[in-house]
Amino acid sequence: MYPDSDVVPLSVAEIQDALLAFNGRHLPYRVRQASFGETADYVAEWCFQTHEEGQRVERRIRIRMRLDASRHEVRSFQEQWTSASGTLSMSHEYSRGSGFVVRWTYERGPDGRRHKVVSLDTRDMRNSLRKMFLSSGWAWRGVSKASGL
Repeated sequence: MYPDSDVVPLSVAEIQDALLAFNGRHLPYRVRQASFGETADYVAEWCFQTHEEGQRVERRIRIRMRLDASRHEVRSFQEQWTSASGTLSMSHEYSRGSGFVVRWTYERGPDGRRHKVVSLDTRDMRNSLRKMFLSSGWAWRGVSKASGL
Protein backbone atom coordinates (compact mmCIF):
# COMPACT_ATOMS: atom_id res chain seq x y z
CA MET A 1 0.00 0.00 0.00
CA TYR A 2 1.21 3.45 -0.84
CA PRO A 3 0.60 6.80 0.86
CA ASP A 4 -1.20 9.67 -0.82
CA SER A 5 1.17 11.46 -3.20
CA ASP A 6 0.78 14.80 -1.41
CA VAL A 7 2.09 13.48 1.96
CA VAL A 8 5.66 14.51 2.74
CA PRO A 9 7.54 11.48 4.16
CA LEU A 10 8.78 11.70 7.72
CA SER A 11 12.43 11.05 8.50
CA VAL A 12 13.60 7.71 9.89
CA ALA A 13 14.03 9.29 13.34
CA GLU A 14 10.45 10.58 13.28
CA ILE A 15 9.16 7.16 12.16
CA GLN A 16 11.10 5.46 14.98
CA ASP A 17 9.59 7.87 17.51
CA ALA A 18 6.09 7.25 16.11
CA LEU A 19 6.56 3.47 16.36
CA LEU A 20 7.70 3.59 19.96
CA ALA A 21 4.84 5.99 20.80
CA PHE A 22 2.45 3.04 20.35
CA ASN A 23 3.72 1.83 23.75
CA GLY A 24 2.39 4.91 25.54
CA ARG A 25 -1.19 4.12 24.53
CA HIS A 26 -3.47 1.65 26.25
CA LEU A 27 -3.06 -1.05 23.61
CA PRO A 28 -2.82 -4.82 24.08
CA TYR A 29 0.35 -5.01 21.98
CA ARG A 30 3.83 -3.54 22.23
CA VAL A 31 6.36 -2.26 19.69
CA ARG A 32 10.08 -2.64 20.36
CA GLN A 33 13.41 -2.53 18.62
CA ALA A 34 14.28 -5.92 17.16
CA SER A 35 16.73 -8.13 19.01
CA PHE A 36 19.86 -9.52 17.42
CA GLY A 37 18.93 -12.21 14.91
CA GLU A 38 15.29 -11.18 14.40
CA THR A 39 15.97 -9.92 10.86
CA ALA A 40 14.08 -6.68 11.44
CA ASP A 41 14.43 -3.16 12.76
CA TYR A 42 11.23 -3.16 14.84
CA VAL A 43 8.84 -5.80 16.12
CA ALA A 44 5.21 -5.48 17.21
CA GLU A 45 3.98 -8.30 19.44
CA TRP A 46 0.63 -9.28 20.90
CA CYS A 47 0.30 -12.21 23.31
CA PHE A 48 -3.05 -13.29 24.72
CA GLN A 49 -5.06 -16.25 26.00
CA THR A 50 -8.57 -17.37 25.17
CA HIS A 51 -10.72 -20.35 26.11
CA GLU A 52 -12.17 -22.25 23.19
CA GLU A 53 -14.09 -25.52 23.28
CA GLY A 54 -12.80 -26.44 26.75
CA GLN A 55 -9.17 -25.69 25.94
CA ARG A 56 -6.90 -22.86 26.97
CA VAL A 57 -5.43 -21.32 23.81
CA GLU A 58 -2.36 -19.09 23.93
CA ARG A 59 -1.50 -16.99 20.89
CA ARG A 60 1.44 -14.80 20.01
CA ILE A 61 1.21 -12.61 16.94
CA ARG A 62 4.33 -10.84 15.76
CA ILE A 63 4.94 -8.36 12.96
CA ARG A 64 8.59 -7.83 12.05
CA MET A 65 9.31 -4.56 10.25
CA ARG A 66 12.34 -3.45 8.24
CA LEU A 67 12.63 0.26 7.42
CA ASP A 68 13.99 1.27 4.01
CA ALA A 69 14.78 4.99 4.31
CA SER A 70 15.90 5.37 0.68
CA ARG A 71 12.44 4.28 -0.58
CA HIS A 72 10.39 5.54 2.39
CA GLU A 73 9.04 2.02 2.70
CA VAL A 74 8.54 -0.52 5.46
CA ARG A 75 8.55 -4.22 4.67
CA SER A 76 6.54 -6.29 7.13
CA PHE A 77 6.34 -10.00 7.89
CA GLN A 78 3.59 -11.40 10.15
CA GLU A 79 3.82 -14.63 12.15
CA GLN A 80 1.51 -16.39 14.60
CA TRP A 81 2.15 -19.11 17.17
CA THR A 82 -0.75 -20.98 18.77
CA SER A 83 -0.63 -23.44 21.68
CA ALA A 84 -3.77 -25.21 22.87
CA SER A 85 -4.00 -27.36 25.96
CA GLY A 86 -6.91 -29.26 27.41
CA THR A 87 -7.34 -32.08 29.86
CA LEU A 88 -6.08 -34.78 27.52
CA SER A 89 -4.44 -32.98 24.63
CA MET A 90 -1.93 -30.35 23.65
CA SER A 91 -1.13 -28.86 20.24
CA HIS A 92 1.20 -26.25 18.78
CA GLU A 93 0.83 -24.44 15.49
CA TYR A 94 2.84 -21.87 13.54
CA SER A 95 1.62 -19.80 10.61
CA ARG A 96 2.82 -16.81 8.66
CA GLY A 97 1.03 -14.25 6.59
CA SER A 98 -1.83 -11.95 7.41
CA GLY A 99 -3.86 -14.36 9.52
CA PHE A 100 -6.03 -12.91 12.24
CA VAL A 101 -8.20 -13.78 15.20
CA VAL A 102 -11.61 -12.25 15.91
CA ARG A 103 -13.57 -12.99 19.07
CA TRP A 104 -16.99 -11.62 19.81
CA THR A 105 -19.85 -11.89 22.25
CA TYR A 106 -23.50 -10.99 22.12
CA GLU A 107 -24.87 -8.34 24.47
CA ARG A 108 -28.26 -6.71 24.88
CA GLY A 109 -28.31 -3.16 23.58
CA PRO A 110 -30.40 -0.22 24.81
CA ASP A 111 -33.17 -1.32 22.46
CA GLY A 112 -33.36 -4.70 24.24
CA ARG A 113 -32.09 -6.62 21.19
CA ARG A 114 -28.94 -8.72 21.10
CA HIS A 115 -25.98 -7.18 19.27
CA LYS A 116 -22.65 -8.72 18.32
CA VAL A 117 -19.79 -6.98 20.15
CA VAL A 118 -16.21 -7.57 18.96
CA SER A 119 -13.95 -7.99 21.97
CA LEU A 120 -10.75 -8.99 20.16
CA ASP A 121 -9.56 -8.41 16.60
CA THR A 122 -5.87 -8.93 15.94
CA ARG A 123 -6.12 -7.03 12.65
CA ASP A 124 -6.19 -3.89 14.82
CA MET A 125 -2.42 -4.18 15.36
CA ARG A 126 -1.52 -4.47 11.67
CA ASN A 127 -4.07 -1.85 10.59
CA SER A 128 -2.86 0.68 13.20
CA LEU A 129 0.77 0.24 12.18
CA ARG A 130 -0.04 0.41 8.48
CA LYS A 131 -2.15 3.56 8.97
CA MET A 132 0.69 5.23 10.90
CA PHE A 133 3.18 4.52 8.10
CA LEU A 134 0.85 5.59 5.30
CA SER A 135 -0.10 8.85 7.04
CA SER A 136 3.63 9.48 7.56
CA GLY A 137 4.35 9.24 3.83
CA TRP A 138 5.84 5.75 3.92
CA ALA A 139 4.70 2.74 1.86
CA TRP A 140 3.66 -0.49 3.60
CA ARG A 141 4.67 -3.72 1.89
CA GLY A 142 3.88 -7.12 3.32
CA VAL A 143 6.30 -9.87 2.37
CA SER A 144 5.56 -13.59 2.35
CA LYS A 145 8.98 -14.75 3.62
CA ALA A 146 11.18 -13.40 6.37
CA SER A 147 14.04 -13.30 3.89
CA GLY A 148 12.09 -10.58 2.04
CA LEU A 149 12.70 -8.16 4.88
